[in-house]
Amino acid sequence: MKKYIIKGGNKLAGEVSVSGMKNVVLKAIIAACLTDEVVEIKNVPLISDFFIMLELVKEIGGKVKLSGHTVRIEVEKIRTTRIPLEMGAKIRTSSMFAAPLLARNQEALIPNPGGCRIGARPIDRHVDGLRQMGVSSTYNSRDGYFHLKTNGLAGTTYRFSKNTHTGSETMIMASVLAKGRTILENAAQEPEVDDLISLLNSMGARIKRTEPRAVVIEGVKKLHGTSFEIPPDRNEVVTFAILSALTGGDIYIKNVRVEDIKDFLSKFKEAGGVWEVKNSSIRFYMKNGIRSSHIVTVPHPGFMTDWQGPWAILMTQAKGESTIHETVYESRFGYVDELKKMGANLELFIPKVENPEQTYNFNYTTESRNNKQGLKISGKTDLHSAVLNVSDLRAGATLVMASLIASGQSVVYGAEYLERGYEAFDERLRSLGAFIEVLEEEDVEV
Repeated sequence: MKKYIIKGGNKLAGEVSVSGMKNVVLKAIIAACLTDEVVEIKNVPLISDFFIMLELVKEIGGKVKLSGHTVRIEVEKIRTTRIPLEMGAKIRTSSMFAAPLLARNQEALIPNPGGCRIGARPIDRHVDGLRQMGVSSTYNSRDGYFHLKTNGLAGTTYRFSKNTHTGSETMIMASVLAKGRTILENAAQEPEVDDLISLLNSMGARIKRTEPRAVVIEGVKKLHGTSFEIPPDRNEVVTFAILSALTGGDIYIKNVRVEDIKDFLSKFKEAGGVWEVKNSSIRFYMKNGIRSSHIVTVPHPGFMTDWQGPWAILMTQAKGESTIHETVYESRFGYVDELKKMGANLELFIPKVENPEQTYNFNYTTESRNNKQGLKISGKTDLHSAVLNVSDLRAGATLVMASLIASGQSVVYGAEYLERGYEAFDERLRSLGAFIEVLEEEDVEV
């Protein structure tokens, strides 16, 4: 286990570059398995999830060549349709290998998806759509696998009951080599989905978004190789933007796709933040103090669920009461108890919602009625040092950010979670003026 030693109180300032988007590169790797030709992917983030995905490609018979931040993938022949249980269970996107395995070999054995503990993320929305394309599916609890088979994927019309970007992406990838036309209704409209569509079209697919939440795919017989560059990670942009405001700093973030963060920019302005756009870079700073706000997380183009933890930290430094209503995942407040250790004035509550089945993007059940999906934040609060434990990637970033403004020296255990989504996070923070040290557990003196 890794841990961060962080001394808070330093103003963060300077320039920082944003890595390639995690939620694009992982899907791009899977898309590369849809062809037997070479797919070159540029600007890849060197994060742990990326390396796990490359190992999965090798496991099914692919060749991988990594040079700097460029990877070349060639899956001339699929050797096995079974995703290794232990490795696949480490990462949620492993379930999406179902698409190329079914398209090229008519079967797939997929383990229950893994990833961060931010709520139940079932693949029922994937499997239901695949069934309509001619896929039989059974789950064997003894071996922990979904057993998927088909005599040939066929186009269909499928409507998602809830927004799901991984479900939408799985269906899109399964449809590109299917026979006939596939129409996906109520599909996700996240920019990451459109990036995947762009990649697949460059490989010879015929995909068009006909409405904000509608995608039409005309199946083709074969895809070819291509070269594709991963866009900048919007979650990293938000992380550094909020850090500039929290520390009273001034950070110039290079390599930003502004259209991906429009709702964040709007809320940042409401909270007293200032930004200046120059080409593909943005300067962020705070002027005249931080103002309280009320946030509801929703699928794109609204306020992203991945941003609510860092936003909560920002609101601890605002005068008055702020609220966050989480509607995307049912267990996204894993950082709250840890922040309370630092003196944050936080209270979870059950929001009043007239139509919860429609409001919440997760599968709302009878048990969900008792879920405290709201967070009340009372500020301004001076945070102090603490020993903290990370429960997931975004919660980890939240706790690091809190430690950077807290008085004294904090210890953040579980820093390896951050390596799932942030390349060289500690190094980039130090370049901006942060005091942060990384230690392996065995390095710690008892």
